Amino acid sequence: LLLGAAFLCSHGFSPPRVMSPPAYKQHVPSAAKLVSSSAKQTRNTSRLYSSAAVSVTDLQAVSLPERKLLNKLQSAVVRTLIVAFIMSMCVALPVTLFPVWVLYRLKIINRVQKEMISLRVGQFCSRWLMRLFPFARKKVIVEPETLTDPQPAIWVCNHISMLDLFFVLALDKKMRGKNRRPIKCLYWKGLESNPITCLLCKMAGFIPVDMSDNGNGNANEYDPKSFKQMLRATKNAIKDGFDIAILPEGQPNPTPENGLQPVFSGAFTLAKMSRRPIQMIALHGLHKMWHPDENIGMACTARDMAARVYPGSRVYKDAEEFSSTFSAVVGHFGAHGTDLDDTELQLWLDGTMWETELSRRAATRMTAEDVVDDKESKPSKVEEGARSTSP
Repeated sequence: LLLGAAFLCSHGFSPPRVMSPPAYKQHVPSAAKLVSSSAKQTRNTSRLYSSAAVSVTDLQAVSLPERKLLNKLQSAVVRTLIVAFIMSMCVALPVTLFPVWVLYRLKIINRVQKEMISLRVGQFCSRWLMRLFPFARKKVIVEPETLTDPQPAIWVCNHISMLDLFFVLALDKKMRGKNRRPIKCLYWKGLESNPITCLLCKMAGFIPVDMSDNGNGNANEYDPKSFKQMLRATKNAIKDGFDIAILPEGQPNPTPENGLQPVFSGAFTLAKMSRRPIQMIALHGLHKMWHPDENIGMACTARDMAARVYPGSRVYKDAEEFSSTFSAVVGHFGAHGTDLDDTELQLWLDGTMWETELSRRAATRMTAEDVVDDKESKPSKVEEGARSTSP
């Protein structure tokens, strides 16, 4: 307790902050500027399409404050607080969910009520135990309209740590507002081997996806049979009034500082099936507390994290457009804790950047075809020699 008090005195403690990115709002380009910028993008698409990994120095509009890395003592205290939080969750969840289970078994509440109440219980436990054991500084960056007028959506988020689920539960009210719809998460069925996560996922009606446990960073191997069950459960959840949350990477990312892993099209498929738009959330900093790489683990090199809720849900035309947009926008924030340049971010969010990329591909393809046609139209040296020797 003395070490914890000393740590908090030296680093300070504040509740999660909700920030509206004013610089982003003030510098959103006009329609004329966007058209002009789009034309410029067409001429320089290759440079702009790859700038998501390099344009870091100009991105000070929405960023985490610069913090020094934790020393050994501070790291040990943070690690102790994380362990205390996890152990407390192991006690709190069974105790608080037991009355809900009893009410459901006695048929006082129905299945949907049981799942909604269990979700709120999980969020309550995560939120208050993080306040009791403040191992992280939390920041939520979200536009006001997202909080005041939430719309049904498929929510997608990057996966950077074993702590992701707890923070998504704890910060859900800050990220999606008081009037948010209840949500169901898709999760790896292997988590049911842990009795506590199994209890929470089952009681809240989360939707399992069965795949092989082949280690983080390796290709996912899904069970095709589980997809039918997942789609059926997702349809039922949408009918019951739930939003759906999915992690398109499919597993924790062992190298979040380098961007995202391959993005799967499951979120696009669910959005197309349910006729709902997709809305993006990006997490940063949790891998510095509990890294998904088993060789690093709970190294606890820092305690600052941020959650970024991007404005405007969107209907994507195809899976590749969604994957490219998600990788560029969320991948950059997950790696650096900052947004893309305002103009480039707006071009990605409204689809202009993807249209530019398609135009570039078409132009490249036409150029390649012209080169092939030129080669076929020019006579070879053998043919020219035959013509010159013919009578």
